[in-house]
Amino acid sequence: MEALTAVKPLKPLKPRGKSDKFWRTLFQQKYLYLMSIPFVIWVFVFNYIPIWGWTMAFQRYRPGKSFMKQEWVGLDNFRELFHDERFYMALKNTLAMSFMGLFAGFTIPILFALLLNELRRQMFKRIVQTVSYLPHFVSWVVVAGIINKMMSIDGGINGLLMNLHIIAEPIQFLAKADWFWGIVTASDVWKETGWNSIIYLAAMTGIDPELYEAARVDGAARIRQMWHITLPGIRTTIIILLIMSIGNLINIGFEKQFLLSNPIVADKAETLDLYALNYGLQLGRYSFGTAINIFNSVVAVILLFTANTIFKRTSKESIM
Repeated sequence: MEALTAVKPLKPLKPRGKSDKFWRTLFQQKYLYLMSIPFVIWVFVFNYIPIWGWTMAFQRYRPGKSFMKQEWVGLDNFRELFHDERFYMALKNTLAMSFMGLFAGFTIPILFALLLNELRRQMFKRIVQTVSYLPHFVSWVVVAGIINKMMSIDGGINGLLMNLHIIAEPIQFLAKADWFWGIVTASDVWKETGWNSIIYLAAMTGIDPELYEAARVDGAARIRQMWHITLPGIRTTIIILLIMSIGNLINIGFEKQFLLSNPIVADKAETLDLYALNYGLQLGRYSFGTAINIFNSVVAVILLFTANTIFKRTSKESIM
């Protein structure tokens, strides 16, 4: 009895904390972490270190001077930016072309992917996919040349419309300032529709074929199958891409506008990026150009978080 009473009770095992779980996971996935190190370094070097250059927006930057010898001006560059009427014109053009591109460039690839998914002849489907992908790999310089030639007075579009007796005389499409936004949007849709549809086609391959078989047994036609099976099946992909597109709403670049514009439509073609190029870098106003880019980045972040919050509350889907 004395020996039994001398035995000390066993201490309960301490639950493993978060630190132990982290190190155990790290050890189990060490090769994956090692493989990711080069990419983390790449992102840090090319995405985070350049943020140091944002300090130029608060200086009157002069090349050749050291960082400590630059003249600090606070928010003067931003005040100058927000008092410039040209800035608001560029902002209006950017938002207009962005919303047109978001509507057309987001919905048309989905419709195109839905139609491709319904094709039963695999050879014809591959040919259509290949032809639709090709414009993505053509530079905007070449695309702008094609569009300029097609829309010229003696181009193919005027010839077609005159042969169909829709118009009596040729139209100078690229000289119509009110048409410029539509031309840029249509050009971008033609170039990127096939490429943007790839991810939707990939998402459609993950839908269970038995759902379509059950729908056919119930008498559902193809359109009803697309509406009730295919679209809900790629709903998450659509929402995530929509959130990312809204985040990039204000960053539409300047290549299309720069290459397709001319002095007649210049006021309709100037975007924020083109405004930063013309009135910032080309004039040696590096601080002013940096202030414009900071404005673009801040607005993009706000749009991204706003869109993500709205979709998270309404559809329970988000990217973070």
